[in-house]
Amino acid sequence: MALALVFVALPGQAFVALPAQAEMLKPYKDELFSYGKVLGQADGGDDLTVDYQELRDINERDEIPERRVNRAYVSLGVKSEQVNETLDIGGRRLDVTRVGPDRGAAFTVIFIHGRGGDRRLGANDFSFGGNFNRLKNLAVANGGVYYAPSVRSFDTAGAGDISGLVNYASERSGGRPVVLACASMGSFICWGVSRDATAVAALGGMMVMGGVSDPDFTKSAAYKAKLPMFFSHGSRDSVYPADSQKALYTALKSKGYPARFVLFETGAHGTPVRMTDWRDALNWIGRR
Repeated sequence: MALALVFVALPGQAFVALPAQAEMLKPYKDELFSYGKVLGQADGGDDLTVDYQELRDINERDEIPERRVNRAYVSLGVKSEQVNETLDIGGRRLDVTRVGPDRGAAFTVIFIHGRGGDRRLGANDFSFGGNFNRLKNLAVANGGVYYAPSVRSFDTAGAGDISGLVNYASERSGGRPVVLACASMGSFICWGVSRDATAVAALGGMMVMGGVSDPDFTKSAAYKAKLPMFFSHGSRDSVYPADSQKALYTALKSKGYPARFVLFETGAHGTPVRMTDWRDALNWIGRR
């Protein structure tokens, strides 16, 4: 299901649903994390090419390049909402970092790391330009919850674990929307989950960041449900070329499918995890 509703907290009330013309997420450090110069756009703004410069966006942004962002980019108070836990998902143990409420969240975001990672990658406040710290703050400030699980394998079993987590999060929130975001090799998990009709029914959207393309996506339950798809990629990605992901986006868009593609000009494989504007992406999904 698409995010057809915006959830806001009214004084003395639980989260209530309002028509989704407003933004789902209110601003948070937008002056630091919003996209910079737009070099090109098409499809009514859904196809964006954004300026990226390593000197500016890594060396000047980080105190220690690619390891520790400058302090202005993080707000650590959100760590009081963060816990590590092990969930029972269909009889299998799944280690996750959760930031936000265990129940009743207005929405859920799940981030899937790539090869060699675990839950610590998506929970690190200072790496990737502070982008995960921003996501944590966006989730908590807007009544949502964020999960960063440790994926044990990037195959059918791993996808099954995450389908289970999607369903678990949906149940804990009372059926409110879940967004699944997958980076790099983690994109195999997104494509696997896209085949699970039960998990797709609980999803509000999916994000693929610097990932592999899926030539058979049109055969999936997600495609049949017109699940909103957000793609971001670096133009110089040497692991998974941007052209194949752009080709999938173009094919989807030609059929009127809800899709968005953000290309970081000169960006490399890890650039989308560092530079994707989470507020822009989640609000775009929320408006679909």
